[in-house]
Amino acid sequence: MADELGLDLVEISAKADPPVCKILDYQKYLYQQRKKAKEMRQNSVKVNIKEIRFGPNTDEHDFQFKLKHAQGFLEEGSKVKASIFFRGRSIQFADQGEKQLLRFAVELENYGRAESMPKLEGKRMSMMLAPLKKK
Repeated sequence: MADELGLDLVEISAKADPPVCKILDYQKYLYQQRKKAKEMRQNSVKVNIKEIRFGPNTDEHDFQFKLKHAQGFLEEGSKVKASIFFRGRSIQFADQGEKQLLRFAVELENYGRAESMPKLEGKRMSMMLAPLKKK
């Protein structure tokens, strides 16, 4: 029947009894599968990560300035990676940096939630903030 119609005989399920087959144009079927996969990739949400960096001894005004930037990033739907970079001997103030990151997360709790707690990786302490779901 498939030869008469100029189409292909495609085995759908070999383990079924009797095996299930379908008559279709196999090249057209492959094209539609690729097209559907491409459409799914286009419709998927791409997550942007914005990074905000500051030091352990950042002044209040600078902290507020960076806080406003992070607030804007979270409102537009981007994730925010807040990181504190320790230079030289300032690694001694790791606890001060952790307090600053936790304060950063608390001040932004109306706009986003902390995905991870502050963790020290080498000379950088960082944490991720994800935007809240829009209602």
